[in-house]
Amino acid sequence: MISTPKDRITTPQSAVILINYVLGTGILTLPRTAAQAVKTPDVWISVIIGGLLAMLAGIIMAKLSERYPEKTFYQYSRDIIGKWCGGFISLLIICYFFMASAFQVRSMTAVTDFFLLEGTPSSAIILCFMWVSLFVTVGGINPIARLFEIIFPITIIIFIVIASLSLRIFEVDHLRPVLGLGIMPVLKGVKATTLAFAGPEIMLLLLAFMKHPNKGVKVVVVGIGVTIVFYLVTIILVIGALSIEGVQAITWPTIDLMRSFEIEGLLFERFESLLLTIWIMQMFASYTITFYGAALGLAQLFNKNIHPFLYGLLPIIFIVSMIPKNVNDLFKFGDFIGNSAIYLFGGLPLLFLIISGLKERKA
Repeated sequence: MISTPKDRITTPQSAVILINYVLGTGILTLPRTAAQAVKTPDVWISVIIGGLLAMLAGIIMAKLSERYPEKTFYQYSRDIIGKWCGGFISLLIICYFFMASAFQVRSMTAVTDFFLLEGTPSSAIILCFMWVSLFVTVGGINPIARLFEIIFPITIIIFIVIASLSLRIFEVDHLRPVLGLGIMPVLKGVKATTLAFAGPEIMLLLLAFMKHPNKGVKVVVVGIGVTIVFYLVTIILVIGALSIEGVQAITWPTIDLMRSFEIEGLLFERFESLLLTIWIMQMFASYTITFYGAALGLAQLFNKNIHPFLYGLLPIIFIVSMIPKNVNDLFKFGDFIGNSAIYLFGGLPLLFLIISGLKERKA
C-alpha cells in the first residue's frame, strides 16, 4: 500500500507542511487582490476574518479524518457514501490538486522569468522545477516533510529581516481611518482573503501519515494561525508603505515594497531578490505537495503503486501550466482554483462528518 508504517510524520512536520502549502503565492498577490476588493485601509480585518474561516474549515476536515486513522479522504470517502459516489468526489479533489499544482508551477515561472531570469523560456524553468519536485516526491511523504522543514526556518528569518526594514518607510496614517466606511467593505474582501488561505484541505490526506492523528486540530490551529500572522504583517506593512490606492495599481505590491528600501542614502536595487528567493521556495513547496496529493489520489483510487502516476502526471501538468498566456490569465486561473476550493471544501467535509456521525449512531 501507499501508506506504510514507515511513512509517518510528526505533528510539527505536519504543521510545517500546512504552513508552507497555504503561503504559496499569497504573500506576493494577496495585498493587491484584497485591496481591490475592500478599497479601504481595513484590508487587515478581512485577512483576520478570512483566516479564521479557513481555520474553522480546517478543523472540520481534521475532525473528519480523525474518525478514519491511517486512511486518506480518497479511501474513507467510499466508506461514507459508497464506492461510486466516493470515487467521484475523490476524482474531483484529484483534479483540484492537479490544477493547483499546474498553477503553482506556472506562478513560479512567472515570478522567476519576470524578476530573476528575464528572457528564459518558460518551458525550461517549469521543467527544472518539475523534475526536482519529482525527485523529492518519489521518496514519499518523509522527504517532502524534511524539505519543508528546511524551507520554513529560512522563510522565517528572511521575513523578519524584511519586516524590520519595511518599518523605515511605514506610515501609520495609511491605515486610517479604521472602519471609516463601515463594515461592508471589509465583508466584501473576505472572499478574496479566504482564497489566499486555501490549503487546509491537505488535512484530508495528511492525518493518514501522522504519528499522532488525534493532534490534527492542533496542526490546523498552529498552521493557519502562523499563516494569519504572516499575511497580516505583510498586508499592514505593504499598505502602510504604499497606501491603499498605490497597492491597487501594482501587480506585485510586496516586491515593489522591497524595491523602496533606502538605508543611509543607498538604494538596494536588487533587495527584492531576497524576498523572491524564499517565496519561490514556498511556491515550490506548494507545487510539490499538490503534485503528490494528485498522484496519491490516483494511486489509491485505482489501488496501484504511486510511482507510475507521479511520472504520468508530469507531461499533463506541464501542458496545463502553459495554457495561461500572460499574468492576467494566470490570475484568472488562480481565481478559478480558489473558487473551486470553496465549493469543494467549504461545505463538503462538514456534510461527510455529519453522515459519518449518523452512520456511527445507527451502528
